[in-house]
Amino acid sequence: MLSVRVVKLGGNELDRPAWLAACADALRTVGPVVLVHGGGEAVTALSRRLALPIEKRDGRRVTTPEVAEAVEMVLAGPVNRMLVTALRRAGLDAIGLSGVDGGLLTAQRAPGGLGHVGEIVAVRVSLLHSLLLAGLTPVIAPMAPAAEGGLPFNVNADDAAAAVAGALHAAELLFVSDVPGVTVDGTVQASVAAGDIETLIELGAATDGMAAKLRAAATAIRAGAHAVRIGDWHLLGHPSAGTRILPPAVKAA
Repeated sequence: MLSVRVVKLGGNELDRPAWLAACADALRTVGPVVLVHGGGEAVTALSRRLALPIEKRDGRRVTTPEVAEAVEMVLAGPVNRMLVTALRRAGLDAIGLSGVDGGLLTAQRAPGGLGHVGEIVAVRVSLLHSLLLAGLTPVIAPMAPAAEGGLPFNVNADDAAAAVAGALHAAELLFVSDVPGVTVDGTVQASVAAGDIETLIELGAATDGMAAKLRAAATAIRAGAHAVRIGDWHLLGHPSAGTRILPPAVKAA
């Protein structure tokens, strides 16, 4: 069985070439890796140009069918291509995929009144294993069709990464963005117990995008990922960087 890491790269930083190049370079040392990416800033920019509504709730985009089409255009198009190009330039044999390709992801409509937003119910693990064994680095744009097909659902990239990491029983899931970790009272936490996540969110210590990441981290651990960390690109080269999410049975020190 391959020891795989799943890395989610944040959408807000993807338009910074130097940051992306540093991540791509660091990814060479991670070993077999599956990359899942966001692209929120690019989706927002296109939505503005098309005069589409822009609304988020708890870090998740409210998605009309028209917004879902814009998400697919952006994430499966220029954003995915940009990431594949950066990884290949760094020496990784990257291949771009959306959740539609090869039936990689299957989703159902997510609860919560977010519109055309999905939650992943199946991951075609054998396809990812085949690509990894061939020496390829899959780069996944997180949209996923329902089993019956139709317009693919917009899937939050943190949730997609958690589903992929759980299905692969990944050695580690790394949420990489421009923040050094989970900050409470101005201090980056070395670890957070999964059981404390909802309390942190209720207290306002974790909001919007960080709340979504923490909930996705807890989901990944429940689904079979062995470890999760949240932080900046230093996560890729330093095993102690960022904030580690501890399984419910383990108490934070």
